[in-house]
Amino acid sequence: MKKKSVLPSLEEIIEETIKGIENSKSQIFDIAENARTEAERIMQKLETVKKKVVDVINELDRIERLEKAARIRLMEVSRDLKRFTEEDIRKAYLNASNLQAEVKILRNREAQFKEERTELERQYKRQQDTVAKAEQLVSHVGVALDYLMKNIEGLNNKLEEIEARGNLGSRIIRAQEEERRRVAREIHDGPAQSMANIVLRAEFCERLIDKDVILAKKEIRQLKELVRNSLKDVRKIIYDLRPMALDDLGLIPAVTRYIEEFVERFGIKIDFLPSQTKTRLPNTLEVAIFRIIQEALQNVQKHSEGKKVKIDLNITETEVNLYIEDDGKGFKVSKVLADKDRDGYGLLGMRERVELLNGQFNILSESGKGTSISINIPIQSPEEE
Repeated sequence: MKKKSVLPSLEEIIEETIKGIENSKSQIFDIAENARTEAERIMQKLETVKKKVVDVINELDRIERLEKAARIRLMEVSRDLKRFTEEDIRKAYLNASNLQAEVKILRNREAQFKEERTELERQYKRQQDTVAKAEQLVSHVGVALDYLMKNIEGLNNKLEEIEARGNLGSRIIRAQEEERRRVAREIHDGPAQSMANIVLRAEFCERLIDKDVILAKKEIRQLKELVRNSLKDVRKIIYDLRPMALDDLGLIPAVTRYIEEFVERFGIKIDFLPSQTKTRLPNTLEVAIFRIIQEALQNVQKHSEGKKVKIDLNITETEVNLYIEDDGKGFKVSKVLADKDRDGYGLLGMRERVELLNGQFNILSESGKGTSISINIPIQSPEEE
């Protein structure tokens, strides 16, 4: 049963987390805007109260001057009883008393307005502090969100890489089993059948020796040919598993020999442009390049119906560049890569080999226009490898 991927649920959690942070950021921004609006309203009210304070102070100054003059008038009237009548004294007293009362009222009003002004200033300061803190918090949340987004993206990539490597491990196991089945089938259908036939023919030769020497010699000659063909089949199976020339002579001779045998078997013309360097590559890299060329040529023979292939292998001190092009019928790359039953013509295996070696794999193909594969792999030191 196929293992369910953990990525969708993680992606949902990540999306909800980001959505929650963005909503919080929006709410904090709303708080800041509301605080700013309230601060503007308080400032308008504060300006009104400040104007009232100024008006009261000015009015108080005027009334105090009048009240002072009224008191002086009352003193003058009170001192000169011969000149002023009781009515004059009464009027002076009432005027002074009224002005004193008005002074008290204005002073109380001044105190109230000043107290209101102080409270409004305090409220305005609180709203300004709220705006500043909210804006700072919005900025911090924005920074945290950006940081989180970057790290979540890295986490997603890491999880996808882990899942891809898990899938790669499963495909490797399947490829190993498929390779074992193929080898078992080839041995069963080829050398095993031949060996059984050889045993029967050898027993027949034993019986003929005493009866018909000439016929026995003829059978032995045929038996030798049968053994020779069986040995050839066994060597072919061994070569497909692991070409000895790759270990003994290196990549270029092994590829050259494989191409020669491939041309002889299938009649497809191959133009091989080998690199001139004689330096041996790391073993892992040599095997990867050989297998890629092998898989590409098998694809030409099995699928593309191409008649000509060009292989350009260039090796420098730092990298290996491989270009393979055929004149076959081509195909739609995305469709073939998605065809799990045929394992994408082995293209997935090629790409994974290259990516495991930190290389780049590119393939171009169109119906009726052939196929080209371009590969670049850095040459690592033994320690890096």
